Amino acid sequence: MSDSPELNLARTLLNGRSHRDVSDDEILSESRRLFEEWMNGEVRMERPKVYDHYAMVIAALLRRVGELETRLSALEAERQP
Repeated sequence: MSDSPELNLARTLLNGRSHRDVSDDEILSESRRLFEEWMNGEVRMERPKVYDHYAMVIAALLRRVGELETRLSALEAERQP
């Protein structure tokens, strides 16, 4: 395990910016990278509370699911005779 201090996921993702200035793509890719590093024992993260850390990730995933559902509905409508 790394001897570095524990990371705060949300602060690390925001990097001093407003949550509105961080794209869903960046949130998801950076979260994945940090979670992989955490699971591999390369970094330590604070034990979070959902509203404190994971809200950004959950919101990005929910938006992504909504976009995929819309695209799927459009594809299904195109296939209807």
